[in-house]
Amino acid sequence: MSLIKQLWIAIILVMTIAFGGSMIVSVLSARHYLEQQLQVKNIDNATALALSLTQLPKDEVTVELQVAAQFDAGHYRFIRIVSPTGKTLVERVATSKEHWAPDWFIKLFPIHTTPGQALIQDGWIQYGTLTLASQDVYAYKSLWDGTIELLLWFVLGAAVAGVTGTLAMRIITRPLGEVVGQAQAIAERRFLTITEPRTPELKSVARAMNDMVGRLKAMFSEEAARLEVLRKKVNRDAVTGLSSREYFMSHLREAVQGDQFGSAGTLVMVRLLDLNELNTRLGHQQADALLKDVGTALYKSGDGHVGQRAGRLKGAEFAIVCPTFASAAEAAQDIHTRLMQNVLPRWQDQVPDLFHLSAVRYQHDQNIGQLLARADEMLAQAANKGANSWHADEGGSTKPAVPAEQWRTLLTEAVAGGRLALSFFPVMSGDGNNPLHQEGVIRLKVDAEGTLLSAGDFMPMAAQLNLTAPIDLSVVKLAIEHLRTTAGDVAVNLSAETLGDFRFRNELTQLLKAYPDVCQRLLFEVPEYGVFRQFEAFRDLARNLKQLGCRVGVEYFGQRFSESDKLADLGLDYIKVHPSYIRGIASNEGNQEFLKGLCKMAHAFGITVVALGVENPSDLPLLAELGFDGVTGPGVR
Repeated sequence: MSLIKQLWIAIILVMTIAFGGSMIVSVLSARHYLEQQLQVKNIDNATALALSLTQLPKDEVTVELQVAAQFDAGHYRFIRIVSPTGKTLVERVATSKEHWAPDWFIKLFPIHTTPGQALIQDGWIQYGTLTLASQDVYAYKSLWDGTIELLLWFVLGAAVAGVTGTLAMRIITRPLGEVVGQAQAIAERRFLTITEPRTPELKSVARAMNDMVGRLKAMFSEEAARLEVLRKKVNRDAVTGLSSREYFMSHLREAVQGDQFGSAGTLVMVRLLDLNELNTRLGHQQADALLKDVGTALYKSGDGHVGQRAGRLKGAEFAIVCPTFASAAEAAQDIHTRLMQNVLPRWQDQVPDLFHLSAVRYQHDQNIGQLLARADEMLAQAANKGANSWHADEGGSTKPAVPAEQWRTLLTEAVAGGRLALSFFPVMSGDGNNPLHQEGVIRLKVDAEGTLLSAGDFMPMAAQLNLTAPIDLSVVKLAIEHLRTTAGDVAVNLSAETLGDFRFRNELTQLLKAYPDVCQRLLFEVPEYGVFRQFEAFRDLARNLKQLGCRVGVEYFGQRFSESDKLADLGLDYIKVHPSYIRGIASNEGNQEFLKGLCKMAHAFGITVVALGVENPSDLPLLAELGFDGVTGPGVR
């Protein structure tokens, strides 16, 4: 029971006791006063009437008329004249039984009065004894009206006291509400601090809660920092800071064979002079400085290009996977320009023939070995062109470019005409035996034959045309329709570009409110790069979705691990770890240690951890041992 309700009950109880006591005292006091007044009135009226009758002739008619006149004008219960012998000479008795007070009240508080008496003389002889009693209905009416008035005043006083107490209680308990809200946020895995209230009792509680939240955040940050150091040590090249060969190759396989990006992209390779020759010409320190400069330029080339990643393959050979460039020539020109502007001017005097560059187009599910072999061939052709040259091969791309306006028409008609569909993939428990949920992945039907495009094929263009919001809303509607006819849970992906769309968030909230029974089974996930790109918008969306009963997660987690401490107060339900950490996990002890620490940290905050891109069923026992709660990928059925 809330404090406000308890306060109202206490006020009603106190006012009832106070009213009961005051009413009894007041009514008894008023009744005693009325009894006294009626007693005096009876005596005075009896004396006055007897004196009047004494002075009148004592014939029967005159006496009876005088008594009748007095009775009719004086509101009496009765007037009676009795002779000395006991004979009733005149008697008038009121016949009206009307009362202006309830019978129960009259029985509870009866008014007792003694009738007034006086002697009537006929000269020196006693004519008779006059007895009269005034009507008491008016006394009961006065007593009842006073009681009702007292009750009304007490009700008014109780209402005023209750309203005043409620307002005061709200002011007093407002800090308590903040403490309760903080406790609820912690239960939802959101770690917030509040301002310490002035009330000493609440101040100590708030301080203890803030200290606990501070320690949890510090623990999260320290563990995240430790894991980030370990991640860089395992997956970064020590000299250049780029991805190591193993980590880059895993990312390349995800770009070429996974569903995160489009069906085509570009692989760029950069080759410097032989490392031994560089060391001989420049010395080890200078050679390392050159490699670091090249690594910095290649790393920065990924700014603004989702999924673009550079790695050091061996010695003085580098590779960059570019999923977003429209052609191999564009990717080659971009990387070439960066090297020419940011690296070559510093080293041209010492190494004028600094690099050669090649770019080859790849298709989805292409063989990685053949792709690398083609890139090597293009490097050879670039070398034939001379120093610091590049050569691009578009041969890997067979799909003609589609103009932007044609894409706009296609996507708009797809949303309006129901040409979007969901493909479902299972997410299983860590041992691979029990289903956790299904992941609904968007597909676009492009023709009457039912040819489907994956999200990576059309969502980048949808983002460019500002059409992700209607597509994402359609995805949610498809998921709801599926859940209404099928058991189990479904996770859907929201685009990074949609997060900042206030209109979309409002429409999504209204849509979900219409299906409260479905919300408990609906999961929403956003790619990690989108979460950090529009962090505040994601925070608001996550809170709204969780209030509706939905679960929220981050997909492709781990690429920006250094910023993961921001996630401590979001109340995430799960994270899906990027496939680049999962592929080849059996032979990568460094990633095993990193993932084990990641799972341990996530579990400390009640976050479920799912492995993406599991290719080999034999990896499932190891992943379960590392702490993964769920797995998904081509090796999971």
